[in-house]
Amino acid sequence: MAPLTGARRVVVKIGSALLVDRVSGALRADWLRALSQDVAVLRQRGADVILVSSGSIALGRAVLGLARGDMPLERSQAAAAVGQIRLARAYEEVLAPHGITTAQVLVTLEDSTDRRRYLNSRATLETLLGMGVVPIVNENDTIATDEIRYGDNDRLAAQVAVTVGADLLVLLSDVDGFYTGNPADTPDARRFDVIDSITPEIEAMAGDAGSGLSKGGMKTKLLAAKMATAGGCAMVITEGSPDNPLKLLENGAASTLFTAQVDPQAARKRWIAAMKPRGEVVVDAGAAQALANGKSLL
Repeated sequence: MAPLTGARRVVVKIGSALLVDRVSGALRADWLRALSQDVAVLRQRGADVILVSSGSIALGRAVLGLARGDMPLERSQAAAAVGQIRLARAYEEVLAPHGITTAQVLVTLEDSTDRRRYLNSRATLETLLGMGVVPIVNENDTIATDEIRYGDNDRLAAQVAVTVGADLLVLLSDVDGFYTGNPADTPDARRFDVIDSITPEIEAMAGDAGSGLSKGGMKTKLLAAKMATAGGCAMVITEGSPDNPLKLLENGAASTLFTAQVDPQAARKRWIAAMKPRGEVVVDAGAAQALANGKSLL
């Protein structure tokens, strides 16, 4: 059964490399219109849909005529401010013909680490979904500094999925799943159909980001999978570049499914699962050995 079949609440992450042409910097409008058809089908079935979309910096960069490559933080924030309004308008224009109302939701890392802000963002998203709205979520790149930002929308999408209790997170990628090695330079790399547990061996297979536009590579996708599955949400990685990628996924397109934990967690545990780890605990050699052996220190 395709992972989309029967899903009642779906979060879809769309990266810059899919949404924006990497050469011209222009929006891939035809692709976005095709994606809107997929979203409309899900809505017609009664499924709630949230789109987590990158692209504001890439679109703003093109409008401002900024060269490709790394930019100082203040230039990235300026590009995000210019591009975000175009990004929101693009989604509104493709979804409105299907009778779908969109909403722009900008978040920062602090919205998941602070309990009150977490509950506030969850209430807002739940209200929008209850009204039949499709929220378009992005990190607030205009104000987020390096210290208070996710840095990639894979983990942001996972945090959103856990926050709203989604049963499926779909990461539309430039590859069709998780492989034993980088298929670009490892011809015999094998794709996993299903991953039930993210082991150290699985983590060792992840590579770095390969796109000139996106910041997320397989390492960040594995981190997203850990967050999502710990919160009771399954996650899929599939290729997003063809038109109608969600329809293709439902019809059996190649993908990797990370299965969710059997028992969904309580609301507070969902919040903890969505938090970015920070701080450290120092233990001595004996305690480290006990922890490695699965023993309690108490």
